[in-house]
Amino acid sequence: MYFTEQHELVRKLAREFAEKELTKEILDQVEESETFPEEILDKMAKAGFFGIKVPKEYGGQGADARSYVLVMEEIARVSGVASIYVSSPNSLSGGPFLLSGTEEQKAKYLTPVVKGEKKVCFALTEPGAGSDAGGMATTAVKDGDYYILNGRKTFITMAPLADWAVVYAKTDMTKGTKGISAFVVDMKLPGVSCGKPENKMGVVGCATSDIILDNVRVHKSDLLGEEGKGFINAMKTLDTGRLGVAAQSIGVAQGALDEAIRYAKERKQFGRRIADFQAISFMIADMATKLEAAKNLVYKAAYLMDTHQDASMAASMAKYYASEICNEIAGKAVQIHGGYGFIKDYKVERMYRDCRVFTIYEGTSQVQQMVIAGKLLKK
Repeated sequence: MYFTEQHELVRKLAREFAEKELTKEILDQVEESETFPEEILDKMAKAGFFGIKVPKEYGGQGADARSYVLVMEEIARVSGVASIYVSSPNSLSGGPFLLSGTEEQKAKYLTPVVKGEKKVCFALTEPGAGSDAGGMATTAVKDGDYYILNGRKTFITMAPLADWAVVYAKTDMTKGTKGISAFVVDMKLPGVSCGKPENKMGVVGCATSDIILDNVRVHKSDLLGEEGKGFINAMKTLDTGRLGVAAQSIGVAQGALDEAIRYAKERKQFGRRIADFQAISFMIADMATKLEAAKNLVYKAAYLMDTHQDASMAASMAKYYASEICNEIAGKAVQIHGGYGFIKDYKVERMYRDCRVFTIYEGTSQVQQMVIAGKLLKK
């Protein structure tokens, strides 16, 4: 309904890549070392995964949101953490440039990211400003041709790996969200440092840390968009980010369902396959039905984006439902595996840990409910 033959070819390419390159041996090594192999990232770049939605003039594929969703879904089906590396340049890291960047900024920052030569992180969240992004305390004070940035960002995905960060800071403390501006910050600038990488429950292999800004001088040419328009840039970027997390969610959920079905057919108890017990078979039927509903929400949101319709509520619905259902499906997949589901030798154990963050990052489920309710009940 939502996809063309070209889209299905994109899905096939992503699925073949994931199954060939993201082996269990490699993913186990990622968990042990807490680092993702650069050679796999290079292959992802060559496959065009880092520039799916980036226009061709900046080295991208110039494809649409549906193509992005399909690649995310197929990569996440095998590895949640690998899908974050695909998501970032197409979503939170690349989005601010596509929305507000000058031609010079897009060429300077987007092109090397698409080629896999550089990495960018999205620095919005602060210790005291999570869901309430407008409550940020990071400041940017004008000083001639420069801005002086001071503050602390937290839970920043890829911060220790990044070459640049898109940092949101208040240029006018009296205007609330209308006083927030966006900046491109070189992570090697004096005064920029990262906190210790967080010891996370899941998606291990993509480092997350604080970014500390101590009198960092950023040239006015690295102001991203207009002064005071940073919050709008961040919120529009998050619309795309929500679609990415929703796609991750249906991907991991599909992977968990696949494993649950396979195991239920193989495992025998009381002289029968556990798949032949109604309790298990009905559980799998429930998982599959809810996943199908989630997929349709995600695909619809991508379709609305591609056809230039208002997709904000659809993206929130997709992110909210798909992430919650992914957690439910992964939990049931562990349950179907019994004691083996609790053991790291089985894929569902990692899927269960990886997907827990999906209801939290890029807008919690409760924030999505606020967005949805706000759209439906606005005066």
